[in-house]
Amino acid sequence: METKSRKEQVVKDDALKILLSNVVNENRKTRRWGIFFKILTFIYLFLLFFVFFIKPSQEISSSEDFTALVKLNGVIAAESEINADDAIKSIRKALKNEHSKALILSINSPGGSPVQSAIINDEIRRLKGMYPNKPIKVVVEDICASGGYYIAVAADEIYANKASIVGSIGVLMNGFGFEKAIQTLGIERRLLTAGNNKGILDPFGPVNKEQKDHVQNLLNEVHQQFITAVKEGRGSRLKNDESIFSGLFWNGESALDLGLIDGYGSTESIARDVIGFDKIVDFTTYETFADRFAKKLGAGVAQSVNLNILKNNFQLK
Repeated sequence: METKSRKEQVVKDDALKILLSNVVNENRKTRRWGIFFKILTFIYLFLLFFVFFIKPSQEISSSEDFTALVKLNGVIAAESEINADDAIKSIRKALKNEHSKALILSINSPGGSPVQSAIINDEIRRLKGMYPNKPIKVVVEDICASGGYYIAVAADEIYANKASIVGSIGVLMNGFGFEKAIQTLGIERRLLTAGNNKGILDPFGPVNKEQKDHVQNLLNEVHQQFITAVKEGRGSRLKNDESIFSGLFWNGESALDLGLIDGYGSTESIARDVIGFDKIVDFTTYETFADRFAKKLGAGVAQSVNLNILKNNFQLK
């Protein structure tokens, strides 16, 4: 009987040892995995820090003279690829470099904000006075229309391909009218305003002639500013043809005939054959992933704040 009890005790002791051994092994595995995931998290955070806060250097180092290049690609807007801040920063840096002998603005844009375009135009004209010995040429790629052309006319000369689209010197504001649609659907429009014209161009209400005339005058004034900039930039090279300012656009061949451009060429051919320095150095300020993320994050925060304000306050625009 005593022998049996001892055997049972031995079995229990062995089972306990096995259990403790398994627990110890599991704890070791848990610690190892914990250390692994901590290291992995550290590497992940380090990469995030590198991507978001360590920006690649865009310093230009060259001991020989060259043609500077700034690319303006996309829609023109404050938060878009072409915006006044980035464009002007790039242009200033290109002209300031002691080895840059000229600047080519490579433009491929359908247009956009007249304000951003005008700011860039004004700064190019100012910088031309600061660097009179550094010519500024524009090379059009696929399209240089509307706001894109607003920028281009500040340069000394404009070149394009025969198939490039150039022009569209005009201003627009568009929208929709749903007045008849909501009447058909039996929807009641409830709009409260303080100020007779606060609901101007409301798409769910009838068109008010006085308000429409006011907006049309506004568009006409901005259009005239555009026309003035084109005439000042192109001068006597423009043909006496009023269709130029009608909002129409042309291919490069017709644009040359109208005086909208000065000739044909690519970035490489203009640098080589017109400027005389075939080495090209890109000074374009490229937006990083961190910049885009920060803008979207800022826009999201601002939208959230505005929504909270609108819940408790009247909106002022």
